[in-house]
Amino acid sequence: MEFCSGQDRRDLAIAIKLSSKKIGNIRALCRSLNLPRSTYYRLLTPPKKGGVNSVRVAHSHRKLSREEVDAIIDVMHEVRFVDKSPAQIYSTLLDEGVYLCSVSTMYRILRSLQEVKERRNVLQRTFYERPELLATGPNQVWSWDITKLRGPEKWVCYYLYVIIDIYSRYIVGWLIAENECAELAEILISEACSRQRIRGKELIIHSDRGPAMTSKKVADLLTLLGVGKSLNRPHVSNDNPFSESQFKTMKYHHTFPNRFGSIEHARSFCRYFFDWYNNKHYHSGIAFMKPSFVHYGKSEECNRQRQQVLEKAFQKHPERFVLHAPRTLPVPPAAWINPPVTEDGELDTISSITIIGEAK
Repeated sequence: MEFCSGQDRRDLAIAIKLSSKKIGNIRALCRSLNLPRSTYYRLLTPPKKGGVNSVRVAHSHRKLSREEVDAIIDVMHEVRFVDKSPAQIYSTLLDEGVYLCSVSTMYRILRSLQEVKERRNVLQRTFYERPELLATGPNQVWSWDITKLRGPEKWVCYYLYVIIDIYSRYIVGWLIAENECAELAEILISEACSRQRIRGKELIIHSDRGPAMTSKKVADLLTLLGVGKSLNRPHVSNDNPFSESQFKTMKYHHTFPNRFGSIEHARSFCRYFFDWYNNKHYHSGIAFMKPSFVHYGKSEECNRQRQQVLEKAFQKHPERFVLHAPRTLPVPPAAWINPPVTEDGELDTISSITIIGEAK
């Protein structure tokens, strides 16, 4: 494309336009020809003769001479200006009764000499990889977090630790304490792995970057258990959607109190809530199955029973189902934390079959 003449490029744009009427996708045609769409549209409407930009001006009477540019460079290279910006140099010269050029011209000259750069000790932010985690079955990816529950008085709160399986939405472990510490997190993770019979190198645990999550005790435990570790990016709110969604479901539940009278009260409520959540709650993110059904492999049998009920209803009144016979919702085959995207900002092919839903 770089070696085509202007007329050849315009002819190519016209050919693309004619082909697009048959194919109907200009973007795909331009991409296959390595031609930016902006160039395609510009070539369809070439500049008019006699316009402002129709003839390039070879020389402008406003242009600085070579001698003037050299003089400006010599002034900016003076020792007294070595640590000053062009705006400061410009102001200093004005105070001395000297005008050489504008501030923008100084910048343009310095750019031509590759002398424009940051000279201060600016904080360099650490780059954090975007976590992309895929679970195609239970006990592949867990997400855990800590939330506060308000106590009987102001400034009194209890800390609720919760671990959730992102594929089945099953709560595999929880505890309530009066403080947040790595030792309690270590106990919770260890017991949850023991109950679920986790074997080494088959599980990844994802969390945010709280003190307990990034502690050495938890890191050593995960290494000992052979469990992978994944962390949120700092200041990114949607890297841990499953834990946040589960906390929202709990705090918007009709039985959730405004305050807990004691830590025993909080534990009593959580026993009731997590039993309801795992064994009675029809979760929208897993085709309105109960998390325990999906976690322990009972979802297929449940779906077969649902389908039999729908088939009987269809046989009894087929006229009530206009488009097709009713079908049950399939359980999503996978769950993602941050599904991968293509360069165009669209979901990758494999992620199109997955779903990340809020607990409702």
